[in-house]
Amino acid sequence: MATIGLDKLYYSKITEDASGNETYGTPTILAKAISAELSVELAEATLYADDVAAEIVKEFKSGTLTLGVDDIGINVASELTGAQIDINNVLISGGQDAGSPVAIGFRAKKSNGKYKYYWLYRVKFGIPAASLATKGDSITFSTPSIEGTVLCRNKPDSNGKHPWKAEVTEGDTGVSDATITGWYDAVYEPTYTRNSTKTTTTTTGDK
Repeated sequence: MATIGLDKLYYSKITEDASGNETYGTPTILAKAISAELSVELAEATLYADDVAAEIVKEFKSGTLTLGVDDIGINVASELTGAQIDINNVLISGGQDAGSPVAIGFRAKKSNGKYKYYWLYRVKFGIPAASLATKGDSITFSTPSIEGTVLCRNKPDSNGKHPWKAEVTEGDTGVSDATITGWYDAVYEPTYTRNSTKTTTTTTGDK
């Protein structure tokens, strides 16, 4: 089903232990969302037997997330990109800036009025792009965009996997109200019943 809207764009700061395993901070509003474009790159391998493709394996390699927003405040820009804020509250971007990865959450409204919710578990952003133009005869809105690389998280889930995305659709069979209402309370943490890949509705925050 087609989506017709996008809102509630959040980010969660990541801290890592000595092994690189992530702990997620309390989600915070990033900006008012205008657009989100997610493209995925897959790693593919083909096993040939008797001169024919006997098995094809496709796995997530990385993704690219491009966000169009109304504005990016300097504090958010600093946390996402590694740019520095000086004593005069001026944002200074340098050639060696490297922001820390974050988790990104948002939701998209479907044509039936329900929402599809997302968390991307590990995204590393670059410097925001800006489109500027002089004032002409008509009004043109120039808004910033920011692009990030989407990666699998380092910390394995309870099923031993390294997830890169969680998504759920409001109103789908088996989706509890608690999962939807608590989506932005903490980055969603998948849990599984033993010998099953069915996800239960558990969220975790800071530890």
